[in-house]
Amino acid sequence: MDFKEFGFLILSHFIAIYYWLEAIFRFFVPRARKDVRGDIVLVTGAGSGIGQRLCIEFGKLGCEVVGWDISEVGLERTKKIMADENLESHFFCYKCDLSDRHQVYDSARKVKSDVGDVTILINNAGIVTGKKIMDCHDELMIKTMEINAISHFWTIKAFLPSMLEKDCGHIVTVASGAGLFGVPGQVDYAASKFAAVGLTDALNMELVHMKKNGVKTTTVCPYYIDTGMFDGVDTSILPIIKLDAAVELIVDAILREKVYLLMPRLLYFIYGLRGLLPAKSMLIMGKATGVLRSMDSFVGRNKSK
Repeated sequence: MDFKEFGFLILSHFIAIYYWLEAIFRFFVPRARKDVRGDIVLVTGAGSGIGQRLCIEFGKLGCEVVGWDISEVGLERTKKIMADENLESHFFCYKCDLSDRHQVYDSARKVKSDVGDVTILINNAGIVTGKKIMDCHDELMIKTMEINAISHFWTIKAFLPSMLEKDCGHIVTVASGAGLFGVPGQVDYAASKFAAVGLTDALNMELVHMKKNGVKTTTVCPYYIDTGMFDGVDTSILPIIKLDAAVELIVDAILREKVYLLMPRLLYFIYGLRGLLPAKSMLIMGKATGVLRSMDSFVGRNKSK
């Protein structure tokens, strides 16, 4: 190592310390929220749960909102709610099977033609089987990976080019705490969410490397949220997160351009411990909090509703 390389190494340590202190400061004093009026926001999984609520909230913020979902019934429900909020003229919905990349690209072309270039892409759609690995059919595992992770490749490739051209945009990944920690009964789900987290992390690094600092990414990793997707889970120790509270935090994280959002805040502490404690300690913590048995009573969303 020559003197120049040694000097750069020392300097990089000081810069790292600065950013570490800045991150601590921002944890307690977040940056100001950006104005998104006039932005075109695309939300996948817009027919129910988090996606539906995100459509409503961004509509209220003055955005043009595009909703994608495989369920036409769900989209109609969201459309009705938007109409009740006097936001119908700012909502555009399209049926799209995210597991079919051709449908994704076709729908993306329609959006660009009908509405314009998407400036905020929210990859929210997700499915869960809730089955242990030997009880889960291969097709269900494949579908989980296709919806929860692989579809992100297609949506990003469809909408990122215009963001790169303008050096402005935002890509949001609604992942899960299961993308940070493994839980019994979530092998396929956790694999898909770990993939989504890794994809967004790498994309963020790629954007920085390309000097496209105007294109932001946000990765959201929540504990269980009461959307119906995880009905029946045992959350006796850590309470399930209320939908409205979760959506409020997600919107705030996007507006403040946070790179990561973990919910509840306790997850930041636990995730930090993971790198410090032995694996067996994390296992004991999982048992003590009841997380390891949380899926034993899993029922899931009632598809007839």
